[in-house]
Amino acid sequence: MTRTLERFQNGLETVPADVAWYLSDLGKSLGKQQLFAAQAPQKLKALKEHALVESAVSSNRIEGIEVNDRRVGTLVFGRAATTNRDEEEVRGYRLALDWIHSDASNIECDEDNIRRLHSIARGDIWDSGQFKEKDGDIVERYPNGETRIRFKTVLAQDTPACMRSLFDLWSRCIREKWVAEIVAMAAYNLDFLCIHPFRDGNGRVSRLLLLLQSYRLGYEVGRYISLERIIEQNKDRYYETLERSSVGWHDGKHDPWPYIRYVFFILKEAYRELEERLGAIGEPKGAKTSAVLSVIGREQGTFSVAKLREQCPGVSLDMIRRVLKDLQAVGRVECLGRGPASRWRKTDRFD
Repeated sequence: MTRTLERFQNGLETVPADVAWYLSDLGKSLGKQQLFAAQAPQKLKALKEHALVESAVSSNRIEGIEVNDRRVGTLVFGRAATTNRDEEEVRGYRLALDWIHSDASNIECDEDNIRRLHSIARGDIWDSGQFKEKDGDIVERYPNGETRIRFKTVLAQDTPACMRSLFDLWSRCIREKWVAEIVAMAAYNLDFLCIHPFRDGNGRVSRLLLLLQSYRLGYEVGRYISLERIIEQNKDRYYETLERSSVGWHDGKHDPWPYIRYVFFILKEAYRELEERLGAIGEPKGAKTSAVLSVIGREQGTFSVAKLREQCPGVSLDMIRRVLKDLQAVGRVECLGRGPASRWRKTDRFD
């Protein structure tokens, strides 16, 4: 039961016009990606470090897992021992990212590797890397304490067979080219989420799979811009499109295009942001400066130099202060106090 890929196997209905536009735009972005790799290697190196931090934090935060900001850099780049379960989850996700970043071309999207991704990301927990043993629906909880079943997932007893079918259909779809590969990638992600093969951690594994498959298809923007952060920033749309595309999934009568559009939107946003960071005009040159500017641009309200340093691993304190001084000189930020602990904020001229 892998309903979306099965539908594509049986003959694809007309591709919606806006999906075709997305395909065209992403094809153009793929060409620019190669140009960036050749012309801006130092900037891309700095962006990689920043994306690692954002991806590990955002993918877990979507699931309600948060860690102290002061510990993020240590958890992602250091070797210090974790202090609680949430820190273990963030460290585990980073380790899974390391594996994908270093060896994506050799990682097939099969059962062994999906189990391994789950095991790495979830860490030392009793059912790490194991398919669910009990049935479990996707339940939405409201602030007032009420709940509703948002989606009935595949039964535990049927999960292994469904996952084997998913792997087989994916391989055949790529080999026989039933649809554009990137459409198949989004369909695979939707079917994986509807099967919901693990007791917990399905969302995180789905995002790791999205990253892995996009790399294998040549779309490597996730190395430099965190797809997970963009998904987190558009979390409501993620849940909305997933729910819309899962209605009727068990009977093969669902509409997969809302979720497929969402995946394409995430990739397009990532490429737009990459081009903006690498091709911005009027900003001080340098990859580290770009990283600091990017963090400041996302800040809401006031912020401190210490916070910027935590969010910009690999950027010196002097560099951060220099960027703030340059921005202050042209009226794009303002300082609200004196001394090392003073707060800063953006002005209307920052954008």
